[in-house]
Amino acid sequence: MDISSLSGILSADYMDAVTQNTLLAEETQENFDSVLASAMNVLSETNDLQNDAQAAKVQFALGEAENPHDMQIAAAKALEALQYTTAVRDKMIEAYREIMNMQI
Repeated sequence: MDISSLSGILSADYMDAVTQNTLLAEETQENFDSVLASAMNVLSETNDLQNDAQAAKVQFALGEAENPHDMQIAAAKALEALQYTTAVRDKMIEAYREIMNMQI
């Protein structure tokens, strides 16, 4: 590896780069609480979409819906949200199992 191009780097430049990387790492680092809160929000949104789809089906069955496409759209949104939530759950369980299998 050729490092001759690195000979002109001043310590101030290096410190600026280190400071920027440190600030970037602090901004992107999330704690467990925020990840859990985000997961709970996803569950809440999924539940809301499921309820909306069920309500649209009931309205369609009662003849109150003007457009059957609205029911289909609500059902599709609910299905997508449920699939996404299930995928996130599966990944979280997989990560938990991997952590539990780590040797200390």
